[in-house]
Amino acid sequence: MSVASPDHDHWMRHALRLAQQAAGAGEVPVGAVVVKDGQVVGQGANAPLASQDPTAHAEVVALRAAARQLGNYRLDGCTLYVTLEPCTMCSGAMLHARLDTVVYGAAEPKTGAAGSVLDVFSYPQINHQTQVVRGVLAEECAAILAQFFQQRRAANKTLALANHPLKDTALRNPDSAFCDLPSWPYQPQWHSGWPVLAGLRMAVVDEGPRHAPITWLCLHGAASWGYAFCHWLSPLQQAGHRVVVPDLPGFGRSDQPKRDKAHSAQWHIQVLQTLVQHLDLNNVVLIGEGDGARLGLAVAQAMPERFAGGWLMDAWPDANLPKPLAQWLHAAASKPRWDVAQGFNQAGLWPVGKAEKAPIAIPFENAGHRAALKAWPSVQAQLPPVAQTLLGDWLQQGRCLITRSASNTLMPAAAWYSAWLAAVPALAQHPQALQQTPMPPLVPEQAAASVRQAMEYFAPFAKV
Repeated sequence: MSVASPDHDHWMRHALRLAQQAAGAGEVPVGAVVVKDGQVVGQGANAPLASQDPTAHAEVVALRAAARQLGNYRLDGCTLYVTLEPCTMCSGAMLHARLDTVVYGAAEPKTGAAGSVLDVFSYPQINHQTQVVRGVLAEECAAILAQFFQQRRAANKTLALANHPLKDTALRNPDSAFCDLPSWPYQPQWHSGWPVLAGLRMAVVDEGPRHAPITWLCLHGAASWGYAFCHWLSPLQQAGHRVVVPDLPGFGRSDQPKRDKAHSAQWHIQVLQTLVQHLDLNNVVLIGEGDGARLGLAVAQAMPERFAGGWLMDAWPDANLPKPLAQWLHAAASKPRWDVAQGFNQAGLWPVGKAEKAPIAIPFENAGHRAALKAWPSVQAQLPPVAQTLLGDWLQQGRCLITRSASNTLMPAAAWYSAWLAAVPALAQHPQALQQTPMPPLVPEQAAASVRQAMEYFAPFAKV
C-alpha cells in the first residue's frame, strides 16, 4: 500500500540524508531510520564495504541500533523508513524484529522483497504481520541511486581507459615521466574507444565549462606536445573559457605507434575530427602552432559550423617549405639522438636556459619513441594547403590571426610574408591579420600578452 503522510515524508528525508552519507563513503546510497513514538531510536547507512560485512545493509544497521537503544530485539510499536525497497535478508530481519510498519522509497526491481520480486511480508502463514507503505519520496530516493551509479560507471570507464592495455604495435611513456612539470598541473582525459584510434590511448586535457562562450582548441606541431601551451590554459580558464589540448597520437602522453608508416596526414585529421565530434566542441577558436595550424585548418574546413576562427602561430601555408624548416624536420626525423629541446632553442622557438625547455623533450627521450618524428616530413608533405575559402571568410569577419615569431630562424620573414600572401590572396586586403610577434607566444614572457591579445581579438565572437 502507499499512504501519503507528512510524517512519512519527514522521516524519509532523514533516511535520505543517511543515504547521502553512504554515497560519500563510496557505499551504495541507502539510508534507514527506526522511529518509535515520534523519536529516532536507531539509524543506519549502507556499510558493507567499510565493515567488510555482507549483512551491514542500512536496515540491519538501524535495527541493531534500535535494539540496543530499547534494550530489546523485539521492536514492537516501531516503524522503519528506508530509501530503497528491502532485500530478502532485511525483510526477514524486520519480521523477526516484529516491526509494526516498513516504509520504503524507491522500488528495487531486481532484488526487492517487499513486492517487486518477492513479497515476504504478504505470507499469512507468518505469525507476525508487518504493514508495508511503498513509494514515499520515490523519485528523490531513486535519483540519488541513479546519480551514484552514473558517477560510478563514469569513474569505471575512466579507469578502464586509463588502464587500457598497450597494443604490441605501440609504445607508451610512463605517467611518472610527466609528474611535477612546471606550470602543468593538468591531468588528461584518456580516449581509446574511438574506432579511428584502433585501440591506441590518446591524452586530451579538457579544462573549463562545456558550454563556454569560446572553446580554444590548441594543437601542437612537430617535435612538440600539449605542454607547449602550458602558459595559456590558466588565463583562458580564468576568463570562463574552455581549453582543449590534445597530444596527437605518437606525441606526448598519447600512445606512440612503433612504425612511422602508421602516421599519415589523413589519419591525424580524422582523429581530430572525431575528437571535435566526441567532445562536442562548438564555437571553437583554433590555436595552431607550427604544423598544428594546417592540421586544424583541415578539420575546420571539414566542419566549419564548429569553428569561430583561428590563430595560426609560426605556421607555413603549404608543403613548399623554406630550406631551414625542411632541414629542421629532416634532422628530427633522421637523427635518433637529435636533441628536441636544443632543436627548439636553435630554431628560436624556445629560449635557451629556460627551465621549461626540458619537458618539451620528455616524450622523445628514447630513440624508440620517435616514430612520429621520423614520419613527420611525410605527414607535412601530405597536409592539404590552407583553405583559401575558409580563411577568406574568417578574414572578412575578423576571425583570423596569423603570426610569426621574430626569433624564428626556420621561416625567414620575407619568405613567410610572400608565402602567405600567395596562398591566401585575401590577406592583401587584411594586412592586420598577418603579424610578427617579438618572441614565440609559447614562452612565459610572451604568453600573457598573447593570451590577452587572443581574448580581445576573438571576444566579438564569444557566445553570450
